[in-house]
Order: sequence, then C-alpha cells, then structure tokens
Amino acid sequence: MFGYRVPAPDQAMLISGGRRGLGGAPFRVVTGHGKFVLPVFRKTRFLTLSMCEAEVTETCVTRQGIALHVRAVIAFKVGNDTESIINAGQRFLSDQGQMSVLTGRIFAGHLRSIIGSMTVEEIVTERQKLAAEVLDTSKVEMAKIGLIVDSLQIQSIDDGEVGYIEAMSAPHKAAIQRQAQIAQAQATQASVEAEQVAARNQAEYARQTAVVRAEYSAQVDRAEAQAAQAGPLAQAHAQQEVLAAQTELAERAAKLRQQQLVGEIVKPAEAEAERIRVLAVAEAERMRIQAAAAASYDRVALDRMLIDQLPQIVKEAAGGLAGANVNVLNGADGLGEIAAGLVAQGLTILDSVRQNLDGRHPGSGGDRDGDGGDRDGDGGDRTDNRGLEPGREVTP
Repeated sequence: MFGYRVPAPDQAMLISGGRRGLGGAPFRVVTGHGKFVLPVFRKTRFLTLSMCEAEVTETCVTRQGIALHVRAVIAFKVGNDTESIINAGQRFLSDQGQMSVLTGRIFAGHLRSIIGSMTVEEIVTERQKLAAEVLDTSKVEMAKIGLIVDSLQIQSIDDGEVGYIEAMSAPHKAAIQRQAQIAQAQATQASVEAEQVAARNQAEYARQTAVVRAEYSAQVDRAEAQAAQAGPLAQAHAQQEVLAAQTELAERAAKLRQQQLVGEIVKPAEAEAERIRVLAVAEAERMRIQAAAAASYDRVALDRMLIDQLPQIVKEAAGGLAGANVNVLNGADGLGEIAAGLVAQGLTILDSVRQNLDGRHPGSGGDRDGDGGDRDGDGGDRTDNRGLEPGREVTP
C-alpha cells in the first residue's frame, strides 16, 4: 500500500521527521511490524540487526617482555533493545561497515592490556580466561555504541622467532615422545609376547595333536596285532589244554599200570620170596631141633616124630601163603612179620603136642627101658640138663 513500510526480520526501521523518538532521539524505531510513512514528510532508514564479524591481529607484549602475535575473532551485533538500536543508529546508520572496524580496534586495545598482565604460560594454557577478561573489560564500551559481543575466539598465539613457546613445550614434547616411545615399546613387546604365546600355543597344539595321533595309531596297531594273534593264541590255548588232558590221562594210565604191575609181578614175587625164606627158616629150625633132640636119649622117638611133622606143618602154612594175594603194607618188614608169625604158630603147635604127649606118658622112659632105669635116670638127668625143658618155647 502506498506509504506503508515494513522492516526485515533482522532490521530495525528508523523513521525521521515529525515527532522525536525515545529519549529525544531524532528518529523513531520500528521492529517486527510495518508502519505508515508519509512520503516527503517522513524519511525511512534501515539498520541491520544481523551478526557481524571482526578480526583482530595484534602484537602484544607479555608481562615477561616477550612479544606475541595474537589473532582473535569477535562475533557481535546491534542489541535488540531500542536504546542499543538508537545508539548504534546514531553512530553507524550512514556507514554500517564501521561497526567491524571500531569493534576490532576496541578489542585490540583491551587484548594488549590483558596480555600485558599475564605470562606466556598463562596465555598459552589459559586462553579461555584471557577471552573472558577481554570480554568483561570491553562490555561497557560496546554497550555505549549499541553493540553486544556474542563470542571472542583467540585463534592463534605465536612468538615469532623467539622460540619461547617451543622451548616451553620441549619438556612436554620430550615427555610425550618418551611416553610415545614407551607406549610403542610396550606395544612392540606385547606384540612379540603375543606372537611368542601364539607360537607356543601352536607348538603345544601341534605336540598334543601328534601325541593323540600317536596314541590312536598305537591303539590301532595293538588292536590289529591282538586281532592277528587271536587265532594263533586260541589255537595254542586249545593245544595246551589238549596236551594237559593227554598228560593227565597218561599219568593216570601210568599209575594204573604201575598198580597192575605191582599186583601182577611185585606182590607175587614178594610172596614167593617170603615163602622161600619161611621154608628156609623152617628148615633151619628143623635142623636145630633135630640136633637138640639127638642130644636127648629119653625123648628121641617123640622128638623125631615131631621134627618130622614140623616141616610139613610149616610147608602147609607157607603153601597157603604162596597162592594168596596178600597186601603187604610195610614191604619186607611186613613179610618178615608174616613169616615169623607162621614159625611161631608151628612152634606153638609143636610145644602143645609135646605137652600133651608128656601128660599121657609120664614114665614112659622108665617103663620102656625096664632094667635100664639107672641109665634112663641118668639119661633123664642128662636130658634135663642138655635137652629141652617141657613147655619151653624155642626161639629161632
């Protein structure tokens, strides 16, 4: 519409002519809305409210007398309040580019002042503190011209060819380099140890694998060998059992044959030998008795008869022993005992017969001889002295 003016969102519209503005300002301030402006009678200007930038490159001397080249960037703008717009409009409306120039100069002065009170170490290590002090000291001056600072960034600090900052950083660099070398050495050592551990593990794994393979191979070989030997071993065990059975059977047959030989040959031979010995003993006893009887004149006939009958008695007893299958428990001693028993029986029978005959004919010797009583008496005495006494056992 004719005469209606509207400022941009980042602009303040300044209307001059007519009534004065706030605080006796030569213009009125309009922001955020439009306004009717009478042509010819009113004049309209626009002041930017957008962000502006100022760069400061200044050589400053520290408290130690060391010159530093400092580069900083300031971000600022016109304040949003009416008073700041009026102050900035009265100063920069005709040439708004001067705001950056003036702001840079203001900050350069405050930067030199603040750096002059600090050491290089403080400036290098406490840049934020430096920026905060510069902002604080320039705030009043910037408000007077209607400007506010959003931020101050110190981009670089350089001492030129002095080398102070580099020398100051040398210990730190050395420490950092030393730490870097240590870290590198530790990393290398760790890498080597890791490689060695990996190599040991690989070798151990290879050894275990070889051992397991060897064990498996040995087990397979043993199983194959056992399988191969199973048939011959079974056959050998069977043959061994057969041989053992045959050996036991042969031993039993030998024992049986030995018993048969003992029954067929040894025992008959021993019985025959004992019979012969008994006959020999009887014959010897007969001869002894015969000799003893010959010495007794009173009993010659009786002793002759008994002596003649004694061999027949013993022979009959020995004949029964020869045909018998006698089990002799103690060998030759047993046979001797049997023979002695037979002889003793014969002598016992002889003694019994003699006693019976003596009882029947007590005086036969005197009656038979008659006249020869003296001779028989003498003979009786001789018989009692030299011959056998009645009832006495003759021991071979």
